[in-house]
Amino acid sequence: MEQIDHLKSALLILEYLDLPRAQRNERSAFCLLALLNLTPEKTWTLAESPLMGITPMMDFCREHYGKNYAPNTRETFRRQTIHQFRDAGIVTYNPDQPDRPVNSPAAVYQISPEALTLLKTYGTPLWDSALAHYHSIQESLVAKYAKARNQKLVPIQIADGMNIEISPGEHSDLIKAIVDDFAPRYAPDGVLIYIGDTGKKWGYFDKQRLEGLGVVVDSHGKMPDVVIYYSEKNWLLLIESVTSHGPVDGKRHNELANLFSGCSAGLVYVTAFPSRALMQSYLPEIAWETEVWVADAPSHLIHFNGERFLGPYN
Repeated sequence: MEQIDHLKSALLILEYLDLPRAQRNERSAFCLLALLNLTPEKTWTLAESPLMGITPMMDFCREHYGKNYAPNTRETFRRQTIHQFRDAGIVTYNPDQPDRPVNSPAAVYQISPEALTLLKTYGTPLWDSALAHYHSIQESLVAKYAKARNQKLVPIQIADGMNIEISPGEHSDLIKAIVDDFAPRYAPDGVLIYIGDTGKKWGYFDKQRLEGLGVVVDSHGKMPDVVIYYSEKNWLLLIESVTSHGPVDGKRHNELANLFSGCSAGLVYVTAFPSRALMQSYLPEIAWETEVWVADAPSHLIHFNGERFLGPYN
């Protein structure tokens, strides 16, 4: 009987917190209970704030409330509940490591301190006044945590006086190095056409310029991490930023060749690594007639044998 009360209470709390109607459901209520580590035998005053990923939340629902969610609903949890909790200031994202990459499997969430303080009063005489206080600060809470997230973004200058910010992490740090260190050395005065972002996919995209080169890419096109047009030589540099996977191997080379098959510029394929140590583990996979650049030795380029050094092959 206790666990039914907890579920009903969690559903009521979602209304009290003014969550959108689409988030006032059983899934979101169980997420809230998981984030509070509120097992059936505990009262709300014993709520906690563990760091918790999506899969452990789903495990919590099964182990403590007998609610079994299929593994393929993981994205539904993340996109249809946790994102809204975060936007409302109810949870914080990666508080233990704010610069953890967006797509990291180690991503965790935690009830915000303000929300925890409020929820521990549920069912006590303090609830009404605590709820009123929480609503008085909720908008500033959202702004506070949004600002904290934005402070971790990686700034990249894509042209004089024009900057963008992409999601934090090693992958984005390497993309920044490609733009700041690789491009001036090997494509001076090159024009940045595309930068991927693990959080948004399209971090920056000069679609019109790419179409002017004969390439039309829809939202499903698997773009490389960075695309630079080197007008002096009429080259289009297709660069993959590799921190955990994804060098230009034979398969990826064919994918990119097909995606950019209509390009009027010569295609140059580049794999970028943060270090030679990481590069070594990928050496057997890298395709011939491609280039490799390593951020910790930026003035050097490694050419995988072909008839020319740094240039397109037709």
